[in-house]
Amino acid sequence: MENYIFKSNSENDTKEFAKKFASKLNVGDVIVLSGDLGSGKTKFTEGILSYYGLENEISSPTFTIVNEYTKNNTNIYHFDVYRLEDSSEFYAIGGEEYFEKGICIIEWGELIEDALPKKYIKIDFSRNLDDANSRTLNIKVIHK
Repeated sequence: MENYIFKSNSENDTKEFAKKFASKLNVGDVIVLSGDLGSGKTKFTEGILSYYGLENEISSPTFTIVNEYTKNNTNIYHFDVYRLEDSSEFYAIGGEEYFEKGICIIEWGELIEDALPKKYIKIDFSRNLDDANSRTLNIKVIHK
C-alpha cells in the first residue's frame, strides 16, 4: 500500500479501519499521524490497540511523551511529540531507539521529521467541513 485514501463517516469507522490496518503491521513499522486536534489520531490509535486486545489500556501520552503497551510479545509505542521543541528533545529521550523494538505510532510526528527512519507510514487526517463526524485519512508510505 503506497498510497491509499480512506473516508471515515464516524469514530467507529476510523477505529475499525485502524484495527484492519494493524493486522498488517510488523515490528519496526513507524506510523506518523498528522492532523488538527480532534481529527481522529487518538481514535485511530485506539483501533490499532484494539487489534491487540488493548483498547481499554489507551491513555493519551501528552504528558509522558510515550506510552508503552505489550501484547503477545509485540511492543507498541504510542508517542505524542506535540510538546517537544524539536527533534533534539526526541533524541534526548532515546526516541529513535524505539523504532526497531516494536511498532511506533507517533502523533504530530511531522514535528520531528528529521528524526524519523528512512521509511515510515504517514497518515494525514482531515475533517469534512460539511459533516462533523466524517474524516479523510490520506495514507502514504514515505521513503526519505
